[in-house]
Amino acid sequence: MKEIKKVSQWLLGAIFLLGLTACGQEDNAVLKVGATVGPHAQVVEAVAIEAAKQGLNIELVEFSDFISPNSALADGSLDINSYQHLPFLNNYNANNGSHLVSMGQSILMRMGIYSNKFSAISELPDNALVAIPNDPTNGGRGLLLLADANLITLKAGVGYKATINDIIDNPKNLEFIEIEAAQLPRSLDDVDVATITMNYVMSAGLDPNKQGIYLEPKDAPLAVMVIATREEDKDNENYKKFVEIYQSQAIRDFIDNTFKGTIEPAL
Repeated sequence: MKEIKKVSQWLLGAIFLLGLTACGQEDNAVLKVGATVGPHAQVVEAVAIEAAKQGLNIELVEFSDFISPNSALADGSLDINSYQHLPFLNNYNANNGSHLVSMGQSILMRMGIYSNKFSAISELPDNALVAIPNDPTNGGRGLLLLADANLITLKAGVGYKATINDIIDNPKNLEFIEIEAAQLPRSLDDVDVATITMNYVMSAGLDPNKQGIYLEPKDAPLAVMVIATREEDKDNENYKKFVEIYQSQAIRDFIDNTFKGTIEPAL
């Protein structure tokens, strides 16, 4: 009887330990979060540190292109990604038949009108030379920004597909030159103003607070980055916790202290 009792106690102990192990595996589940190299990855690293304090383990997976993070999310290789704006996400879904959704906003990466010669839009003279990106999406984005600054008027409804030919009013008779986006920061000594996306602002070491004389509104669709997951996982509690930590004051402070106004919290 003693031997049977010992065996029973051993079995109960084993079952108890297995239960603890199973719980531990669930509690210590690792969320794989994809982000592109640079600011997006830096912020996710900060989120991972904060999340670890709260019992949530994050594994950062870095990418150097803009398609793979969504492909990996769609096929289940990632749990979450953080690197894109909502129009890009929607376009990916439309072209690939996927069902990725935004769980919340992450950071702002605003295009701006930059100048080495002027400190305010009001100073821009007649016949000023304006550089915009030569690719269709960012070129249209730059023209919309100039329209938002009341420098030009565009045909109604052209949106981000706007081209120079869609300008219907140009009171200052601005002259336009289209330049490869990566070269726009270097053009600032040769033009009066240029519309530059934040990634190239950062890589060139420009200061939005000094050289940025007009920035996109904080709710501009292409300026607001989002945190994405698969539609069926949008209510996952651990995923929601990741978003909550990303939007916390601790991460807001990290973004402010690290990027000094180039990258901003979206909320």
